[in-house]
Amino acid sequence: MTETFFGSVVRQRIILFVIIGFSFVVSINLFKMQILENPTYEKKSEENSIKKIVRYAPRGVFYDRNGEVLVSNKPSFTLQITPSQYKPNLTSMLENVMQEDSGYIADVLNKYKGFASNRPIRIKRDIDFQTLAWYEENSENLSGVDYVIETQRDYSYGVIGAHIFGYTKEITSKELAQKKEFYDLGDYIGSKGLEKTYEEYLRGSKGYNLVLVDSRQRIISRYLSGKEDISPIKGKDLVLTLDLPTQQKAEELFLGKKGAVVAIEPSTGEIIAFTSSPSFDLNSFASVTSGSTWNDLVNDPDKPLFNRATMSIYPPGSTIKMLEALIGLEENIIDKDYSVNCQGGYRFGDRFFKCTHVHGTVDMERSIEKSCNTYYYKLMLEIGLEKWAEYMRKFGFGSKTEVDISEESAGLVPDTEYYNRVYGPRGWTRGFLVSLGIGQGELSATPIQLAQYVSLLANSGETYKPHFVKGYINDDGELVKFPFEKIKVDIKKENFEIVRKGMYDVVNESGTATWIKQQDVVIAGKTGTSQNPHGKDHALFVGFAPYDNPKIAVAVFVENVGFGSTHAAPIARDLIRSYLRLDKQKEDKIETNIAGINN
Repeated sequence: MTETFFGSVVRQRIILFVIIGFSFVVSINLFKMQILENPTYEKKSEENSIKKIVRYAPRGVFYDRNGEVLVSNKPSFTLQITPSQYKPNLTSMLENVMQEDSGYIADVLNKYKGFASNRPIRIKRDIDFQTLAWYEENSENLSGVDYVIETQRDYSYGVIGAHIFGYTKEITSKELAQKKEFYDLGDYIGSKGLEKTYEEYLRGSKGYNLVLVDSRQRIISRYLSGKEDISPIKGKDLVLTLDLPTQQKAEELFLGKKGAVVAIEPSTGEIIAFTSSPSFDLNSFASVTSGSTWNDLVNDPDKPLFNRATMSIYPPGSTIKMLEALIGLEENIIDKDYSVNCQGGYRFGDRFFKCTHVHGTVDMERSIEKSCNTYYYKLMLEIGLEKWAEYMRKFGFGSKTEVDISEESAGLVPDTEYYNRVYGPRGWTRGFLVSLGIGQGELSATPIQLAQYVSLLANSGETYKPHFVKGYINDDGELVKFPFEKIKVDIKKENFEIVRKGMYDVVNESGTATWIKQQDVVIAGKTGTSQNPHGKDHALFVGFAPYDNPKIAVAVFVENVGFGSTHAAPIARDLIRSYLRLDKQKEDKIETNIAGINN
C-alpha cells in the first residue's frame, strides 16, 4: 500500500477534491469582488481613508470711514477630539498638557454627547505654541486628537468701541437647531453689537480639504491632488461711519467718568463717534472668556457691559427746551417775541417751581440762551400734554431709534393714558406738566435719542436713522451702501432758525456755555441737568457745528457730576474740534510759519 504524507490514495483524492472545491468557491468570490464589485469596494476603501479637514472662513474686517482697519483677524489653533476614534486612556495626559483640571475633557464631551461620534469636538481653543509643538511631536500616538486653524478677532487700536463692535460666542444648541445650514457645533456666532447685527455678512462660508490618511489617521497625501477641495469664502468687509481719531478722542475724554457720548453727521445719520463709559476690553472676548473674567464684568458695580449710550434712560432736562419752543411756534401758540417776566420761578396752585435765577423779561431767544425755567413752565401749560407728547414722538422720543446694534431702550414720553394707568384718572393734576416743561418728571430719553434730536434741529427737521455701517465691500472692491430710512419732521424752516439762534447765543453770547466758544469754529448748543434723586445730578449737553453748515451733532451725558455747562459741554467742544481737524490745522499752520522763518 502506497503511503504518502496525507495517508492513503483515497484520502488524498478526498482531500484533493475538497481543496479543488474550496479553491473554486474562493475563485468565484474573488472574481465577484475584484471584477464585478470592484468599483463598490474601491470606493468604500477610499472613503474609509479620506478625511475632511475643515477650513474656517475669516470674518469680515471692520474699517472706519477713512479706510483705517479697526477690527481684523489673527490665526488661532484649536485642539479637537473625534469621539469615535479617541482613546480614553489619553485623557489624563491631555488634561495635563492643556493645564486643565481632571474631568475637563469628560465635561466637554458630555456637552455634545447627543451628536454623531464621528464629528470632531473642540476641546481647547487658542492653544499656545508649546501645546501645538507637543501635539506635532506626539500626534502618531494621539488617536482621535488633532487641531484646526481658526481665526479670532484682532483689535488694531486696543480698547475702543467695545459696545459698538460687540463680540462673538459659541453657538448654542437652540441657535444651532435654527441655523444648522450655516453652522456646526462649536462654531462662533455674533452675539452682541455689530458682530450680531451683521453676522450674515461677516461670517463667510467654510471650505475643506480632502486628504488620504492611514489607519492611524496620519495624512498620506491630498485626495485627487486637491481637485475636490473647496476654498473658504471670507466674510464681507464692512465700512463703518466712525471716524477713528474722533472715536479715540471720545474714549480718552471719558476715562474715569461714567456716561456716554454720541456724535452724528446731521445730514446722513452716520455715527461719527460713540462711547459708553466705563467700557471693557474686547480682547477678553476674542477667544475663550474665562468664567472669572465674565463674573468680574457682570458683578462690577460700575456696569461696564451696560451700554449707556443706547440703554440708559434719564430725564433730558433743559436740552428739550428747543423742542417746546418749536411746538409753540409751529402751533401758533406763541411767536418769537412772546415774553415772560421771570422773578425766580413760577407759582402753580400752592406750589412754587423755582428757576435758576431772576431773569426778568425774557423772549424766546433769551429763554434758550439763559435756560429760563419760568418761560417753559408757562409754555408747557399752554401747549398741553397731548400736543406736547405728539411732537416728542415726532422727534423720536419714546421709541427706539433702531440703530444697527440691538441693545436699546425706548425711553418714555408720558401722556394722559400713561398717567391714568399709573396714578388713576384722579391721581394726577396739571401740575405734572410743569416738571415736564423743563425735561424732568417721568420723561426719559437715551443719549442716542438726544443725538438724533439735535441732528434734526441742526438740519431743519431732516436726517436719517442713526447707523454705524455705510455698507460692505463687494468682490470687485466697490462699496455697496446699505439703505437707511429718512426721518423728516414737518416744521417750518424759519422756526428751526429761531431756536438755532437761541442755541448760538448759549455758546457765543452770554449763555450757559460761553466758555466753550471757539475762534475758529462757531458752535451752537444747549446745556442741561438731569435731576437725580439718588445722588448728584447728571450733566447734559447737545450741540452742533459749524453753525452755518453743520457737519457734526453731539449729545453728551455724564453721570453724577452736576451741571452740564461745566462737565458735558467741554467734551462736546473737544469732539467737534477733533472731527473738524481744527487742532491739526493749527499744528500745520504753526509748522508752516516756522518753516517760513527758518527759510
